[in-house]
Amino acid sequence: MEKKDRGSIFIVSAPSGTGKTTLCKQIISAVDNIKPSVSFTTRLPRPGEIPDEDYCFVSEKEFRDMIHRGDFVEWAQVHGSLYGTSRRKLEELISVGYDVLLDIDTQGARQFRKFFNNAVYIFILPPSMKELKHRLEGRMSNSVEDMNRRLQAAVDEIREYKMYDYVIINDIIKTSLKKLEAIIIAERLRSNKIDPHWIENI
Repeated sequence: MEKKDRGSIFIVSAPSGTGKTTLCKQIISAVDNIKPSVSFTTRLPRPGEIPDEDYCFVSEKEFRDMIHRGDFVEWAQVHGSLYGTSRRKLEELISVGYDVLLDIDTQGARQFRKFFNNAVYIFILPPSMKELKHRLEGRMSNSVEDMNRRLQAAVDEIREYKMYDYVIINDIIKTSLKKLEAIIIAERLRSNKIDPHWIENI
């Protein structure tokens, strides 16, 4: 059974510190034919991040020039930095049949729906706000002010969960990974993903 020519889009959002980035990286390794969408951002790289693999790091001027040219499907300011999804990079992947996984915030997901309402929207929740605070405290790169700002933003972001098709509570990472994989596989098995020519030749 073969997929249609174009790939599908999976949007994953979550409050900062929920484990979204870890889940997204692991699912890329666990599932075939799916690639990450590499976002552009104005923030500085974190330790261990690889330019053009984790993010495309650009200056604020470069980013705003891209906005002016209409290069982004969506873009948003998050925790003082700008993030955006390149329309060209996304189209290149889905046009050759790859599924694409996007790690974007709720603002970006809302913008994205205007262009790709048939994408699959997945929201990751922390087990509790207490646990979320604990995880943020474990990040050596976050100042107290930054952590408090992220916790306040998390309250607003969690209210957006009804905008999503699926919700995963990320308590145990291994279990959450299985749930995310199950969503992707189930979506691939939808009847509208079957190549009609394959059906005709059974």
